[in-house]
Amino acid sequence: MENLQMKSGFLPGLFDRRGRNKGKGPTPELEEEKMPEPKPSPLFTRLPDGLRNHFIAMAGEFVGTFLFLFFAFAGTQVANTPQTTTGSTSTNLPQGPNPAQLLYISLCFGFSLAVNAWIFFRISGGLFNPAVTLGLCLIGAVPFLRGGLIFIAQMLGAMASAGVVKTLFPGPLAVTTSLSGGTSKAQGLFIEMFLTAQLVFAIFMLAAEKHKGTFLAPVGIGLSLFIAELAGVYYTGGSLNPARSFGPCVANHSFPSEHWIYWVGPLLGSLVASGFFWFIKSAEYQTANPGQDFDDLEATAYHPEEDLTRPVVSPTAVLEPAASRDGASRTSKEGRSSSRLPTRALYGGRGSGEAKDGDADASATVHHKATLDG
Repeated sequence: MENLQMKSGFLPGLFDRRGRNKGKGPTPELEEEKMPEPKPSPLFTRLPDGLRNHFIAMAGEFVGTFLFLFFAFAGTQVANTPQTTTGSTSTNLPQGPNPAQLLYISLCFGFSLAVNAWIFFRISGGLFNPAVTLGLCLIGAVPFLRGGLIFIAQMLGAMASAGVVKTLFPGPLAVTTSLSGGTSKAQGLFIEMFLTAQLVFAIFMLAAEKHKGTFLAPVGIGLSLFIAELAGVYYTGGSLNPARSFGPCVANHSFPSEHWIYWVGPLLGSLVASGFFWFIKSAEYQTANPGQDFDDLEATAYHPEEDLTRPVVSPTAVLEPAASRDGASRTSKEGRSSSRLPTRALYGGRGSGEAKDGDADASATVHHKATLDG
């Protein structure tokens, strides 16, 4: 695998003439070529960067939403297939909840979201949901213009995935969302609202708020949808996503009378999550439970009883043994800093005048303070 090299151009394995010289010995040009980037297409290089980026984001959201809902719809179609004779067109589910069936559907949605969000987050953000898009626009993580464009892509992707599943799998499409178990429209509305609020807030804290575990955000987001589906599939179908409910209705050419709750409920949930996120941000939640993203050096230099700002420690700093730290008393930030860092690592600002003029390393390893938001 380590010897694999990617060549530039369109399908270089088929159309690259240099491949015809294989066996005649490597040319100097090929010897120097190590994983070159594909050449940008003139079609895209002529476009302004803003327009090109919007197009790429829309394409990513379309494909991502399609893949997410395709696998989720396919699993739901399998779970909802009645155990009857071949050729039956019944789509009625058995009375009462079927835990195995509900678990299967929840796993399909949760895992499909986790995988596809992990794939597409570098392309478009991996949103796949108009309610999530609205929430990220409200907190300023996504511009409203970009949000409107990827909303269109999400709706198209949902319709395409529902249509493909209906065509590929036998029997009628049985992935629509509807109220069941005696659930009223008001109950369904608030179920969708609270479940969507939980999902959107999970995305805010795991993906929008950058931290040491951000690279694992798709896993947490997928699990968030999984537990929401466990609670909501039986009563409302567990939509949490207007596109997820809209696509199958278009494919079936039928909109139930309660379809509106699958728009209003998720959008209200997005507003609730955005409001709570604004509340905790305005209250500086980082100071309530500080140090969650600190490494060992930062945790050692951190003393919340005196200063709640996050210490930015020199890369050359070393930890002292626990005994020496416990046995000495510290009376100032400068004293704490000098005891935990090499003699050339100092705090910046007015208190950093202890550096020698001739010390070249002192200016390169200045120890300064930064807020948790920075």
